[in-house]
Amino acid sequence: MSTHQIDSFLALGLGFAFAGLIASVYSAWRHQPASFSLLFAGGTGSLAALPLLAAAGPAIIMRNTLRGRKYERRPIHFVAMSTIIASFWSIAIGFQLLKLMQG
Repeated sequence: MSTHQIDSFLALGLGFAFAGLIASVYSAWRHQPASFSLLFAGGTGSLAALPLLAAAGPAIIMRNTLRGRKYERRPIHFVAMSTIIASFWSIAIGFQLLKLMQG
């Protein structure tokens, strides 16, 4: 395995962990799960939700995808595409966090 592949796997895990942490902190603070519907709150509320949703996006996507598969019986290709999108988003977050930690 090359160092770039190892860095990518580390970024993937770190990104998902960070997204899950942000989503969990929001859920504990507001007693409701984070959702993309926060963008439709209007006014400054939707503007303030942008950093939250940018950080917690992969966790929200995966939560909605798995719930949709279980309760709405969404097709497996929908789950696969959502997982790919959340994974790339998570890698982007993870690389930014790694860059931030390196100095």
